[in-house]
Amino acid sequence: MPVLTTDAESETGIPKSLSNEPPSETMEEIEHTCPQPRLAVHCVLYEAPLSEWPKNPESFLSSKGARKTLTAPAPFADETSCQCQAPHEKLTIAQARLGTPVDRPVRVYADGIFDLFHSGHARALMQAKTLFPNSYLLVGVCSDDLTHKFKGFTVMNEAERYEALRHCRYVDEVIRDAPWTLTPEFLEKHKIDFVAHDDIPYSSAGSDDVYKHIKEAGMFVPTQRTEGISTSDIITRIVRDYDVYARRNLQRGYTAKELNVSFINEKKYRFQNQVDKMKEKVKNVEERSKEFVNRVEEKSHDLIQKWEEKSREFIGNFLELFGPDGAWKENQQS
Repeated sequence: MPVLTTDAESETGIPKSLSNEPPSETMEEIEHTCPQPRLAVHCVLYEAPLSEWPKNPESFLSSKGARKTLTAPAPFADETSCQCQAPHEKLTIAQARLGTPVDRPVRVYADGIFDLFHSGHARALMQAKTLFPNSYLLVGVCSDDLTHKFKGFTVMNEAERYEALRHCRYVDEVIRDAPWTLTPEFLEKHKIDFVAHDDIPYSSAGSDDVYKHIKEAGMFVPTQRTEGISTSDIITRIVRDYDVYARRNLQRGYTAKELNVSFINEKKYRFQNQVDKMKEKVKNVEERSKEFVNRVEEKSHDLIQKWEEKSREFIGNFLELFGPDGAWKENQQS
């Protein structure tokens, strides 16, 4: 993030330029102590300064035999916040894609609700993580109170959603109770370089696009949505096939009270389950009967074929024995 002066902010409050004052010798001596991406932390077999790493460190580390398996969930921001005292110079997207700065990772922020965490969420985070050669991905997750206020009720509570994000391999750090609209104070606190989100204007909280000020500051990097999968789609499937899932869970031991099912509907679902079991038994009997009939037909066909072969042999022997020129005639003459 830029080193702010009193006049270094745009009208939106997002820093737009560095201080014109040259850094002091004391500041130059301060080294970056920003947290490193989780992959880099675990791939310790390649010991070299970050400035000497290739543009594609992941493939290079793989070629060196470094293990890429993550063995722990991502930490929460309040447990391991970035306390780096070195100035975060403002980067352009072009600079970040070239792998600069070389002495620290580019800090990319992505936020969302992440209810019923699915492949669409994971693919968006994968894109955010791989935007730049050396990225540290912070993911903000909004609390229940904020989500219910601005968007609606969730299936998973905030604790479950936080945990789901911690166990995504692309996430380096999870920020709980993330704000609905990003403020300069929040961006500076977490030393965020860029914000990653799909480019569709997101109207909420009285704004036509909550990322408008981020875009104007040159800090927005778009990701692509995954078609055919969303939290709303999953909920729609469940609502559409409600009876099927209610019956399924009754079979698995859930009570009608837990499913919020009335007494009458419980009896109806249980009766339907019994009918389905009976249908399955009848289906199995039919299948076994078909198999039996098929075996009988196959054996019958074999018997008929053998009979035809034997009958031709029998007729031939008969004719040879009793025909006009056969042995019977010769015996008569003798």
